Amino acid sequence: MTNAFDLNNVLSLPANRGLGVDIAERLRSAILNGYFGPGERLPEEQLARTMGVSRGPVREALAKLEREGLIVIRRNRGAFVAQLSREDLDEVYSLRVAIERLAVERCVEHATDEDIAELQGVVDRIAELMERGITEQEAAELDLKFHDIMYRSGRHRRLYDTWATLRPQIHVLLLNRNVAHEDFRDLVVPAHQAIIDAVQSRDRALAVEITMAHLQESYDKVRDGRQKLPARNSEIPAPRETHLPASE
Repeated sequence: MTNAFDLNNVLSLPANRGLGVDIAERLRSAILNGYFGPGERLPEEQLARTMGVSRGPVREALAKLEREGLIVIRRNRGAFVAQLSREDLDEVYSLRVAIERLAVERCVEHATDEDIAELQGVVDRIAELMERGITEQEAAELDLKFHDIMYRSGRHRRLYDTWATLRPQIHVLLLNRNVAHEDFRDLVVPAHQAIIDAVQSRDRALAVEITMAHLQESYDKVRDGRQKLPARNSEIPAPRETHLPASE
């Protein structure tokens, strides 16, 4: 009985584990919604005080966001919102091409009628919002939701986990590209609809071809639409005052 009790202690979650995850989600949302800009400092002590928590879960949250590529932590300087460089853009998209080829192949093989209907619902929603004027945040979120469903429908947990790690950085790049521009509908709606049609007809080669062409065009738009990108090792600007959005 003693061994069982000790094992329970070892396997039990730390009391603040859920809190760290919650803080990471709040900070991620704040970054992706533009509350914190590129290069802005995220002072650990101030964040903890604002949220009424100790510095431990804040530190855990910042470490998680660093692994996702949303922030960088500089020794003796603290945490800063990441400034994605030209090299980051190239790395993110080259990795995405590698994993998305497998994702669409598995989607063709494993997607159910319900998965395909869910994909269609996203494309229909994009088209609907474009009629009344879609916001940048809506456009980025729906574009990522489409691909999220595609990865999930492939029934490959490790592949989906890889995508989930990369997704926040892609989100930032999409926002920087101004995805609400009028060319968004011209690019995204037809390409996504063609992917759905290929998946539905179980044409793996065609689905891969369309997806690869779509990613290349998306990469070109992001690259051409961005202003001069900083070098990866460029200096972070002086920190600005940080304001944390209220918890919902």
